[in-house]
Amino acid sequence: MQAHFVAIAIGFVLDRALGDPPNWPHPVRWIGTFISKLTAVLNRGHARVLKGAGMLFITVFLVTAVVLAIVWSAYQYHIVFGVAVEAILIAVGLAQKSLRDAALDVYTPLEAGNLEEARTKLSWIVGRDTEKLQESEIARGAIETVSENTADGITSPLFWTFLFGAPGLWMYKAVNTLDSMIGYRDDRYREFGKFSARADDVLNFIPARITGFLILVFTPNEGGIPFRKRFVGWSKEARNHPSPNSGFLEAATAWQFGVKLGGKSTYRGIVSERPELGPGLKPLRAAHIKSAIGQMQAASFAFWILMTIIGVIFYAIA
Repeated sequence: MQAHFVAIAIGFVLDRALGDPPNWPHPVRWIGTFISKLTAVLNRGHARVLKGAGMLFITVFLVTAVVLAIVWSAYQYHIVFGVAVEAILIAVGLAQKSLRDAALDVYTPLEAGNLEEARTKLSWIVGRDTEKLQESEIARGAIETVSENTADGITSPLFWTFLFGAPGLWMYKAVNTLDSMIGYRDDRYREFGKFSARADDVLNFIPARITGFLILVFTPNEGGIPFRKRFVGWSKEARNHPSPNSGFLEAATAWQFGVKLGGKSTYRGIVSERPELGPGLKPLRAAHIKSAIGQMQAASFAFWILMTIIGVIFYAIA
């Protein structure tokens, strides 16, 4: 157990400091390739819901089994080697630095007044149309992405890592990748991706709520709003979001900054209206993107510390 805590700590620090090296053969790409090929075979004909359930089971089982075999073999060889291997697997599965860098890629040209480049960089990380967005809308897209992915890319994988080690992290990553690829409500994936989308909702349920609360408690209150009012606004508005989990991140960010997130976005020319979150006391600016990065880092660190404390207490009692 102590070895796992050490591996998690090393993996967390490695990811924050180094991230993924350029052109790294990332395991998520391998998982994505496997999903694409299996989808081409299964997502056709009748019983697509059941086929999608089978897709979920096969993918999660294979990914988890492979990682479990690697970690077990490494620890069997030597505990130090086991810690090193598990730490690398954990670091590769987190997204602190990559999320920070992606947000800065939008912030830098936006702060310099280069809207065209900022729109292009934003289009790399969001699904909405970006061609006509102005500063506040570009900032909103980047902030919402950073906020939502604080859970999806960092704290949720950490949560399952503390429970089950690196195999737990990659079990989560397999489900999250499935959701991102087939968890849509369009005609093509509504039935086939149903189980994957629900599984992702379940795995994010607890960590998303913990992370949202940690944002309220441990990140700067830039809106100057009293905690009680922020907490009430957060807990009430988070449930208005169409996602059962993302609202708890975005609402917390909106109330911390005193801004308004959500509202109208366009996807492939189709307008989508989401409930607005936050008090809207301040206009969104490029500087809020840097604040969102700082918020992501602070909340992630607080989550890691909290899970470590809980884990140590549980280990001492057990």
